[in-house]
Amino acid sequence: MRVSRRTMMGSGLAAAATPAVARTRAPAIERWGIHELTLDGPSDGNPFDDVEIAATFRHDGRSIRVPGFYDGDGIYRIRFSPPETGPWDWTTESNIAPLNGKVGRFDCIAPSPGNHSPVRVSPDGFHFVHADGTPFRQIGTTCYSWALQSDAKCAQTLETLRSAPFNKLRMLVFPNVPSVATNPFVRTGTGSRDWDPTRFDPAYFRRYEDRILRLRQLGIQADVILFHPYDEARGYSDMRRTDDERYVRYVAARWGAYRNLWWSMANEWDLVKSKSVDDWDHLFRVLVAADPHDRLRSIHQIRRYYDHRKPWITHASVQNGPAVMDDIRAAQHREFALKPVVFDEVVYEGDSDQRWANLTGQQMVERFWWGLMGGTYVGHSETFAPDRNPDFSWLGQGGTLRGTSPPRLAFLRKIMEEGPVPGIDPIEHWWDYHIGGQPHEYYLKYFGSAQPKSWRVTLPGRDKDPKHSFRADIIDTWNMTVTPVPGVFTMQQRNQYDVHDPARPEIALPGKPWIALRFIKV
Repeated sequence: MRVSRRTMMGSGLAAAATPAVARTRAPAIERWGIHELTLDGPSDGNPFDDVEIAATFRHDGRSIRVPGFYDGDGIYRIRFSPPETGPWDWTTESNIAPLNGKVGRFDCIAPSPGNHSPVRVSPDGFHFVHADGTPFRQIGTTCYSWALQSDAKCAQTLETLRSAPFNKLRMLVFPNVPSVATNPFVRTGTGSRDWDPTRFDPAYFRRYEDRILRLRQLGIQADVILFHPYDEARGYSDMRRTDDERYVRYVAARWGAYRNLWWSMANEWDLVKSKSVDDWDHLFRVLVAADPHDRLRSIHQIRRYYDHRKPWITHASVQNGPAVMDDIRAAQHREFALKPVVFDEVVYEGDSDQRWANLTGQQMVERFWWGLMGGTYVGHSETFAPDRNPDFSWLGQGGTLRGTSPPRLAFLRKIMEEGPVPGIDPIEHWWDYHIGGQPHEYYLKYFGSAQPKSWRVTLPGRDKDPKHSFRADIIDTWNMTVTPVPGVFTMQQRNQYDVHDPARPEIALPGKPWIALRFIKV
């Protein structure tokens, strides 16, 4: 029996491992990196079903049991991402004697500068934060089957992302548009449904995880979508419950240790005719049990909202374009979910004849801003493509971006990153202030498509609230400019509910759309 241990850190995916002589001491692993055990085992029969393999990792009284997986050619892997620095030891367990009872240890060291720790829900419950405490300001996009395209097309997508504003990308495991990689399971014949759900094709999943890790190199979260309703011919999303369970456990073991991974159980779950709400609830329970790294989890709908208050949901993933055409509707979503809300699909920028694929750049950016004002987050994609076919667009296959919204979303991301921690909250939205921020510290007022030439400076504030002075900026969200307003606004009580500066009652505005005002306490 031979055991090798590899480190998978910020530099991306190493070449597929082959069994090697055990080292006397494993290399040091950085916090939130990956300590990988590679073990020789049987390849006869069906190792995906016949062999059970896991390891328990221990540190300072804490134990974490991590399932392993079969990677083909008699190779078994266990991937663990240590959450704390210091010495860790491990012991394997298996129903196969040669894989059982193996032991070892490694040292977990401080993370390197490029190591972005996993994203969690912030303590306030409505935003996101990295495990090291750094706020995560979500500006996401969707490229459904980019990871399944040719190597050249994937490289083009990654190069586009290198200079794009997006820090989260939604991507399908199973293909939904023309793709190069289409067979996650071993083929048994030539028909569309001639495949064996009990036997994965490791090469397919190895190729996919390479894309996850390349996103990690760019600082991008991979929001991995496990099921979808768009390929009834192959039927990968219509397996039996036992096959679904096997698939969920397999991907959780393969990818759960990657610190940039989020789980989305399904895209448009309510169109998958073969599964009920009970089936989705069950699969979430399977995923939670199979993922000791506890990555973020969501599910996405088209018509019927899933109950996002269920305990296995960490944040709401919502498809609803009109909900982010004003801040009040956006804010209501997080008040019902009581969790962070990401409007991952709000209709796309593009030139398609389809009603869901023809927003202008201005409309796309406006929805991001209204979502922000409501204390939520918004997702992008675009559908410019040959013959106006979204299957071949950025949305379907990745490639290059043609829309006008991405530079403005980069500007918005900068505004967000300069803002309060952990994020923007709606302020007195029930009373039509259309203001977000953090009370008494930071305020954003967004005007959308309106074109006022002035605004009466009125901020929410009660008698006993603190009174502060603020500096103000006029933000042109389309032309991407910030113009300071000279002087300071010193707030006094105006009435029972509001504060103002009686010496400076108004701010002159440029009289054009897409303007915002920012007030920062001095």
